[in-house]
Amino acid sequence: MLERYVKKILASRVYDVANETPLQDARNLSTRLGHQIGLKREDLQPVFSFKLRGAYNKMAGLSAEQRARGVIASSAGNHAQGVALAAERLNMRAHIVMGRNAPSIKVEAVRNLGGHVILHGDTYDDAAEQAHKLAQRHGYTFVHPYDDPDVIAGQGTVGMEIMNQRSDVDAIFVPVGGGGLIAGISAYVKYLRPQTRVIGVEATGSACMAAALAEGRRVRLAYDELDLFADGVAVAQVGKEPFRIARKCVDRVIKVSTDEICAAVKDVFDETRAVAEPAGALALAGLKKYAEGRVRPNQKLVAVVSGANVNFDRLRHIAERAEVGEHREIILGVTIEEEAGSFRRFCQALGKRGVTEFNYRFASPDTAHVYVGLQVAEGETRSDLIHEISAAGYRVSDMTENETAKLHVRHMVGGRAFGRKQELLYRFEFPERAGALMKFLSGLGSRWNITLFHYRNHGAAWGRVLVGFEGVDNDRTALASYLDRIGYRYWEESDNPAYGLFLK
Repeated sequence: MLERYVKKILASRVYDVANETPLQDARNLSTRLGHQIGLKREDLQPVFSFKLRGAYNKMAGLSAEQRARGVIASSAGNHAQGVALAAERLNMRAHIVMGRNAPSIKVEAVRNLGGHVILHGDTYDDAAEQAHKLAQRHGYTFVHPYDDPDVIAGQGTVGMEIMNQRSDVDAIFVPVGGGGLIAGISAYVKYLRPQTRVIGVEATGSACMAAALAEGRRVRLAYDELDLFADGVAVAQVGKEPFRIARKCVDRVIKVSTDEICAAVKDVFDETRAVAEPAGALALAGLKKYAEGRVRPNQKLVAVVSGANVNFDRLRHIAERAEVGEHREIILGVTIEEEAGSFRRFCQALGKRGVTEFNYRFASPDTAHVYVGLQVAEGETRSDLIHEISAAGYRVSDMTENETAKLHVRHMVGGRAFGRKQELLYRFEFPERAGALMKFLSGLGSRWNITLFHYRNHGAAWGRVLVGFEGVDNDRTALASYLDRIGYRYWEESDNPAYGLFLK
């Protein structure tokens, strides 16, 4: 089997359209993790994804009659772009069935390449079923995204290039959706150098390959339980042919969380200044998890950066979750006393540790709840930090793994002032550097009762805080004099219409 695939890979016609991508050294990660790490830059392909390789190899082998009839494919996006570009180069008509929830950047990219987009259903299965119906009705050739020997052979050229670029690599980490890429890479690598480990990486919520290998048969995940964050690999069932190869050639599969994927997107950016899509950074997330375990040091490890087709508006969410995924941030819910000075005492209990987020709204006459993000120091564990704060007399809830808290509640901490309290609202701006927020909190002192507080570190040069103080109009002059001494720019927002509608 392997010899047959190696011959198909060596004979693949991918280089009519695809690039031989570089294997780039990740110097910062190598130093940090103690291994020689390389990034296989498939995000540099003309369609910003490796999918072009398999699609073109399949379509280039079609007969003149098949080319005349055209091709059809079902895809969430990257395979669709590969098929569309291949069809353009081969002077063929390509029809692409995509789910109605496909990322707009991928839909528009397919159209710009000349592909005829058909939006149907909400899942890959819906789109695939419709594509097969249209193929039978019109005689189109169906170009499968992963379960096809010619497609697998095209993707396998990634493995061929890696072995040409770094023949003594110890392990190659490959993102897994339907399994076409890891099948092609592992078939070539295991034939050429059996001692090189091929390790698949899956998102925890869509780990169909891990489930299949554990059961010894292909397993179909329930769609309503499928995690769609890394949409490029959100597949319910691994392909039949990829699974046949993977059972013999894949050494293990690592599962990673959404936060760990976000951290890997940030790592790719730090190393390359390129923005990988979540599925594109998946392999690096698995590599990091492997490297941080009990493994032999200074290994030569390669992660396939498989794609960069990410909607710009998703970057906000990715940035929010990256530090948690790097285990450098902890999210807590802390209960404090509701009285003048309690806010300051809590800040003193935090010491000099970095605060990444602080959300608070007066809730009841006796207690207040603070949603706080804290930086985890080098060598410190989450449990150590929680124990330290609890020992200071505070009731602490760990929300670091709480999806509802991180996705929704953090943006909803608030409400209206309780009872008859009146407040004055101010917006502050200060240079974002170590200790700046704590200096600001200490400067507020304990004279004024704080009724609202919101802060989030976004990595910008300036930190921004919204604060409510208990007070009436006559307190403005005294409060302004007090705030002037802190030394940060501020603006009063008590008459802001958004405050009036939602917070006052």
